[in-house]
Amino acid sequence: MKINSMVDNFEEYDDPILYDMENDMFRNEVPFVLKRASKIDGHIIDLACGTGRVTIPLARAGYQMIGVDLHKGMLEHAKQKTVLGDLQIEWVKQDCTKLDLKVKSKLMYMVGNSFQHFHTNESQDQLLSGVNRHLEDEGIFVFDTRFPSKEELLQPSTEEFWRSYVDRATEREVDVYTISNYDSLNQIQHYITIRRFKDEKGIIVDEKQTNISLRYVFPQEMERIMAANGFEILEVYQDWKETPISNDSYQMIYVCKKVGVKY
Repeated sequence: MKINSMVDNFEEYDDPILYDMENDMFRNEVPFVLKRASKIDGHIIDLACGTGRVTIPLARAGYQMIGVDLHKGMLEHAKQKTVLGDLQIEWVKQDCTKLDLKVKSKLMYMVGNSFQHFHTNESQDQLLSGVNRHLEDEGIFVFDTRFPSKEELLQPSTEEFWRSYVDRATEREVDVYTISNYDSLNQIQHYITIRRFKDEKGIIVDEKQTNISLRYVFPQEMERIMAANGFEILEVYQDWKETPISNDSYQMIYVCKKVGVKY
């Protein structure tokens, strides 16, 4: 199974309302990005912005935001969420490997582990080359990606319980399970996510399955990727609270500075 583009991962994002229900409460990135934003002026660019989970809070804080995403449905939902607010957000449907925004920024970011949607070396380079072109000299790029720990990659390829949450529309519980299979040659983890919807008695009445595939990058590999695309890594953390990275990390949070062009 070989997947090379973000389009192949659309299945997980085809229900923007469900996406918000499951993810809107997770905004740990916002204070981290706001801290960097406080040092700059001008537009801030949110890549793979989805439904505006982080874009909208920054706009509410007074920043001029550009949200870029390839998924039409996610962007339309983001627009609906801001239609009544006086927020400075420009929503752009565009492939992040082919960025052409006609504007430069001092701060760009890509959160929600979206870096893992770029499965090939070529697509990673295209993404980072576009970020480099759209950053001012010494501009900052912030992004996150899951840490390739043994526990993360070597999960059993059997159905595993992940978490439960309450559906806001029905006020009923949803159990979420995953099945994972790691492709070592391509460094890609293939996931099946299974959502089981319950009725008021706790009996399963519906089930939905989606597929997603995520590329994992190792720390030393990331150093070479960023240097090759004209970036200096300034800071690396294991969470948005700026905890130093370690072997027990779950995420890698990178703060990078544009230092030149790719050769």
